[in-house]
Amino acid sequence: MPHPISTLGATHTLISLVPAAVGLYSFARYRGIDAATRAGRIYLGGLLLAVLTSFGLSSSGGVNAGHVLGILALVSVLGALLVQRLLPLSRAQPYLSQLGFSFSFFLMWVPGIAETLTRLPVSHPLADGPQSPLVRGALAAWLAFFVVGVMAQMLWIKSTRSETQRERSRPAKELP
Repeated sequence: MPHPISTLGATHTLISLVPAAVGLYSFARYRGIDAATRAGRIYLGGLLLAVLTSFGLSSSGGVNAGHVLGILALVSVLGALLVQRLLPLSRAQPYLSQLGFSFSFFLMWVPGIAETLTRLPVSHPLADGPQSPLVRGALAAWLAFFVVGVMAQMLWIKSTRSETQRERSRPAKELP
């Protein structure tokens, strides 16, 4: 095995599966991550634990790209949460907030994709390193999926807002 996984690495991986799975569930169920839902709170807690446990892992002996991406994911979530508080009446609030949550989900998967392709299958990993064409291609596809997904989310938010505004502008039905 090129670089065996440590106990902390295995623990980190298991912890990281929680926000990955809950994030996928949230996108399927709610079309995004919402901190007001139970799934959203589990996602946030899992992401925080995943980032914190990543700091014990480093093949280079210091801060690496995975750590930086984890910090950026936390900053993205913090921004999404702050936007909800600072701009409660702003028209941009739902868009910016969901972009922040979605970007954190995107960032969380980047090291996961690279690590999976360079470690599995154990006997002969699919890629020989993060610069491998397979890893680069997979990450490019993930980026394209993220961009298309965010565009779909923005259109969905716009359509639900338009629908809500139409309902508010309808005259109330008169009672007989």
